[in-house]
Amino acid sequence: MTQSSPAPDELVFRRVDLGEVTLNVGEAGPSDGPVLILLHGFPESAAGWHRQVGPLARAGFRVIVPDQRGYGLSDKPERIEAYHLDRLAADVVALGRACGAGRFFLAGHDWGGLVAWWVASFHPEHVIRLAILNAPHPGIVAGYIRHHPGQWLRSLYVGFFQLRGFAERWLTADDAKALRRALVSTSRKGTFSKADLDAYAREWTRPRAMTAMLAWYRALVRLPRRDPPPVTMPTLILWGKRDHALQPGLAEASLRLCDSGLIRWFPDATHWIQHEEPEAVSAALESFFRPIEQP
Repeated sequence: MTQSSPAPDELVFRRVDLGEVTLNVGEAGPSDGPVLILLHGFPESAAGWHRQVGPLARAGFRVIVPDQRGYGLSDKPERIEAYHLDRLAADVVALGRACGAGRFFLAGHDWGGLVAWWVASFHPEHVIRLAILNAPHPGIVAGYIRHHPGQWLRSLYVGFFQLRGFAERWLTADDAKALRRALVSTSRKGTFSKADLDAYAREWTRPRAMTAMLAWYRALVRLPRRDPPPVTMPTLILWGKRDHALQPGLAEASLRLCDSGLIRWFPDATHWIQHEEPEAVSAALESFFRPIEQP
């Protein structure tokens, strides 16, 4: 029996050695298309973009979607220093080079958005255009929280995530019941199916997986960072205003770091904007990243 080839708009995964880590990377679309890298957030993986892959691949982009370090089937370094924003951003630049793209389009959601902001600030020569979904620029977060106590209250979970061992056990107990409940309770009804949650739970409960995922938060709190320069390339921020964890003011504060930026609000969307408004998000990204020919 002849095995059928995957559709051109379906992700085909391979291992990509970046030197320091090896990532599990999905790819779709024409091999000669302009490279568009999509970065997922916590607690997802490359699967977090599955509703955008097809439309963007059919639009002519070579869509690259990694499990970022610590997630999915990618390597999971043990020390929190391995999850500093500088190293997460370096992974993105190295991934672009490994795919033959010195310059690329870049989009990120949640933690993937923080990494995308960092790449744009410190490696602007590699980013043609930047799109961010419900993620603040790391350079404005501390100052914003000092002046907005409501955001401090929304961010208390980050403190809980610092409790090594206890946080892991609580989040993964009973087949990751707590984390499943968190995704369902913070999204619109029906956003995540049981099959979606089961697939994620298999990733969350792999050996060392949750510790690696939480190391992103631990590194963010404990390790010093440089002050970022402004973001110079054209930037689009897509923001669900019903985000449970992030106030809309974070988007406005992030925009002030951009030389050329625009916010598009989604009044009825939560933090999980690309799942809840898949067609609108895909169309917005396709429109913003056109013309797709790389300069």
